[in-house]
Amino acid sequence: MALASPAFVPVQTRSERLASTSVTDFPAVTGLEFEWKFIPLARVKHLTEGALDGSPTAFTYSESAGTAVDWIEPSAPVVGTAGVPEDRAAANAWAAVEKVLHISVTGEDAAELVVRRDRFGSTPRAAHVVIEAAPNSKGVVILEHHGSANLTENVEIVVGDNAQLTVVTVQEWDDEALHLSSHFARVGRDANLRHVIVSLGGSVVRVNPSVHLVSQGASIDSFGLYFADAGQYFEQRPYIDHQAANTRSRVNYKGALQGKGAHTVWVGDVLIGPHADGTDSYEQNRNLVLSEGTRADSIPNLEIETGNIQGAGHASSTGRFDDEQLFYLQSRGISEEEARRLVVRGFLAEIINEIGSPALEERLSAAVEAELVQAEAVRASALVQ
Repeated sequence: MALASPAFVPVQTRSERLASTSVTDFPAVTGLEFEWKFIPLARVKHLTEGALDGSPTAFTYSESAGTAVDWIEPSAPVVGTAGVPEDRAAANAWAAVEKVLHISVTGEDAAELVVRRDRFGSTPRAAHVVIEAAPNSKGVVILEHHGSANLTENVEIVVGDNAQLTVVTVQEWDDEALHLSSHFARVGRDANLRHVIVSLGGSVVRVNPSVHLVSQGASIDSFGLYFADAGQYFEQRPYIDHQAANTRSRVNYKGALQGKGAHTVWVGDVLIGPHADGTDSYEQNRNLVLSEGTRADSIPNLEIETGNIQGAGHASSTGRFDDEQLFYLQSRGISEEEARRLVVRGFLAEIINEIGSPALEERLSAAVEAELVQAEAVRASALVQ
């Protein structure tokens, strides 16, 4: 029996996977590739190979001291400094864009900038965003997504030395929206990035952050919150690349699922490189199933190439309500319906409270409450039937 060609051996290490800005460097997507294994490919395949409208799309934003928003050319020096595409959809977007949205944070007073993107429409589109935090700066950038979308995009995040940057991306798309987003972050010396993904709306939403801790003392706090309803598909594949010594990472994603066909995927990759002595890393993903007919795939991966680290670990769990918690609450006179809501609120509140924007935290808490009301209606209907 002939041995398979080495060209067909799957690449298991994220750092060794193909990365290119040219779509032709990536083979056509078949669905057999691990990065496309779970996604409902028929809904999004056109974003991997079809023509895309890369013209600038109108947006609105809040004025904020110490920040600036403008369009720049794809050839600008900052473009590509945080990372380059690792899949065909991202490369297709990279090649198609005519302008790049550049968001700069230069102030030192924790300014908050909200960018609302709600005018993509149903035409297949490409987009590219660069968020750049100057050395010693501090700020919060919130990307809000609403309306319809048929979008593949790249988001670069460049965090200068000693900067403190929070980036929050909120997906509250219409029910039929399609959104594939690749995030690339480069974190400098003694700098910190807080990266938060919130996915509540859309048909297929995939937001995959790739974070590179390139200088000593760099750190990342990566959070995710998702609530998938019937027929929705939400995917996140955070990758944390510890390149330098004394770097730190914390990854914490939580999700809830309700309704037939709700499907979530979380694949967490942490690579501790040979020069990353003193690394302190931990990742976890927890899923709460609220009804029958849902599916949550959760795969943590940890690769260590040096033995001189402070610590590294990972955890993953998927389960239903804790009956003991429900019993305790009901024994205190709380109805079963309200008890269920309290358990889910408490489960997801940990992530909401990490965002750092009181106004957004309040709005997302209300959105989660609306999801819980719907979940209770679905459960009650199932009991009647």
